Amino acid sequence: MSIRGVKPIDEENKFSIDEIIVSKTDLKGRVTYANDVFCRLSEMKTCDIIGQPHSIIRHPDMPRVVFKLLWDTIQAGDEIFAYVKNMSKTGRYYWVLAHVTPSYDKNGQLEGYHSNRRAPSPKAVKLISALYANLLDEENKQANSRNGLEASVALFDDILDEQGTTYSEFIWSIRK
Repeated sequence: MSIRGVKPIDEENKFSIDEIIVSKTDLKGRVTYANDVFCRLSEMKTCDIIGQPHSIIRHPDMPRVVFKLLWDTIQAGDEIFAYVKNMSKTGRYYWVLAHVTPSYDKNGQLEGYHSNRRAPSPKAVKLISALYANLLDEENKQANSRNGLEASVALFDDILDEQGTTYSEFIWSIRK
């Protein structure tokens, strides 16, 4: 799900390197908290965001393989850092370096997920944009979304294997 009927436009919503976007979700990815920076960049009010799937801000330039990796990682109880291109209510985009972690209640039971996001470096955006475009192109070449995701996962694995790195190592290698 994304913002219905909104077409992406090539205008960036920027935020300061000193700002942090914060959101929390339940186990199904529905937003339970969004800070003012999140609201400003997504160009939505808190009341418009709470209860919505976090994917409401998903930009169509994002390959599904990145979200599969993210969900697989956090559902396994691990944290992940990922570059994500989001889309605002008006179609503008904004890039983030997201840190997503599982959240636990006082009894140690998983209750949702927490994400802090910062502005990425221009170098990282340039590198990750090219990679994501290749992954998305691979997804779109396939006959259906399932085959597209499988092909994108295979391509991503091959790229990381060729570089002799893991996803996490790759993310940290391009952050500056």
